[in-house]
Amino acid sequence: MAAVVMRGCVRSSDTELTKTQECNGNEEKTVNEKINSRKNGYVKATNLNNGAIKMGGNYAGLPPMDWSQYDTFPGDFEKCSLWTAALAHLGLYLLMFLGFINKLLFTPKVATERNREGYAPLYNSFEQFFSRYLYRRVRHCFNRPICSTPAAEVTIKERYTDDYNWTFKFTGTERRCINLGSYNYLGFAEPTGPCADAAAEAVRRYGLALASPRAELGSCALHKELEETTARFLGVEAAIVVGMGFATNSLGLPGLLGPGTLALSDENNHASLILGLRLARAAVRVFRHNDLRHLEQLARAAIAERRWTNIVIVLEGVYSMEGSIVPLQGVVALKKRLGLQLYLDEAHSVGALGAHARGVTDHCGVEPGDVDVLMGTFTKSFGAAGGYIAGSAKLIKWIRAHGHAHTYAHAMSPPVAAQVLAAMRALRTPAGLRRVRTLRDNTHYFRRRLREMGVVTYGHGDSPVVPMLVYTFSNMAAVVERLTARGIATVGVGFPATPLYKARLRFCLSAAHSREQLDACLAAIQEVVDELGLQYSRRR
Repeated sequence: MAAVVMRGCVRSSDTELTKTQECNGNEEKTVNEKINSRKNGYVKATNLNNGAIKMGGNYAGLPPMDWSQYDTFPGDFEKCSLWTAALAHLGLYLLMFLGFINKLLFTPKVATERNREGYAPLYNSFEQFFSRYLYRRVRHCFNRPICSTPAAEVTIKERYTDDYNWTFKFTGTERRCINLGSYNYLGFAEPTGPCADAAAEAVRRYGLALASPRAELGSCALHKELEETTARFLGVEAAIVVGMGFATNSLGLPGLLGPGTLALSDENNHASLILGLRLARAAVRVFRHNDLRHLEQLARAAIAERRWTNIVIVLEGVYSMEGSIVPLQGVVALKKRLGLQLYLDEAHSVGALGAHARGVTDHCGVEPGDVDVLMGTFTKSFGAAGGYIAGSAKLIKWIRAHGHAHTYAHAMSPPVAAQVLAAMRALRTPAGLRRVRTLRDNTHYFRRRLREMGVVTYGHGDSPVVPMLVYTFSNMAAVVERLTARGIATVGVGFPATPLYKARLRFCLSAAHSREQLDACLAAIQEVVDELGLQYSRRR
């Protein structure tokens, strides 16, 4: 029987739910007309602020939002020509056809499933085919080992293959490259300096790991200080830190949401958010990327159903594949108008946006208290690992008791906590704020120069994530190969991480990049663009 805890009391009216429940687009069958919620020994709350908000008031009768009052710019997403899209599809289908021929003529150098009668297959047939015969062709562009700090420059361990990318061997040589692939937005991933010194001192005092979850013997003074510092930095009452960024969402959401909750999720949300919503067994409805009008339609329709205990908007600050920024002012206005709640993932925006590096709330002029749950990671702007959830003291107390990360996951490593603390202290100094301004200037300069080349770039002008569209798998691999040869390390992205015909290069800018380094990168990109004919923009 599914129940909802409201201020410590179980309301009997919430124990009966409908016969089916939506979950990521599918219907979930009930058992004996009740939801089997697998609650691991405790009853979960379905509201984010531990207060009782019963949806289904007269919100649906309110006049529609006047979106002309808000900045609802979703980001720049120039469409390619029909001819380009057709050729991109044709190229992928040709690769698939050659893959089928390869499969017929040659035995793949992979393990095969045996004695699986009565068991579900480990992989579906298309995933196997795609991995072996399409992804393998460009596998040399991914998972490239490095052997240095991922600072403004990075050292790549060179390798080669003699069996068409089935396996790789090291050449014994290294290549020093300008780093356009790492999430080192503020340049704190440095081999020397105050952050590195603080991490080294933490190792000497606490060791590399605490060998226990936070709820047992895994808490130390650094964790408490980091949580207090994070809360002050963000301008909220309290925060809790987690040792892994991905797990902050995937293990935090199940402690917050449950059956009876509806999540309105952006279509481009990160995999950690999607997994967390699935594990929470919340119903999910997806709205078009950064489309606030579509979000309003879904929210009003859900309220009119009068069946949801809680309706939560789940979105990100900066989207790492699109480089777009959420129009947060409009989202908060809609949240207040309709009595919704808001879960904001600031993994790529905290540190990288705003005059004080406090993320998209700082960038958009939104009070942090207007966001019910602030989530972020330390893996990008702070050059470390792990993540946080921040908000009201009541919220954090609830997560500490019911979230799986605090109870079961390994505690954040002490040197990692020391690294983040040192970075946050630096951001309170003039030198630290100069990093923020440098990142913004580098972002604007790099994006402007790319537009002048005639290439298609996605996203918002202030986003340090800069996707450059090349559309086909072959173009993506060719650009990565040529830029690496010119001493530029970058990341290529293709299907299934993107749509079939939207393969791209993803450049990540840093405050550590000098203007000379950016000019060298842009000169190399210009040469590759001219060689491969990648001037797809029709705005020239």
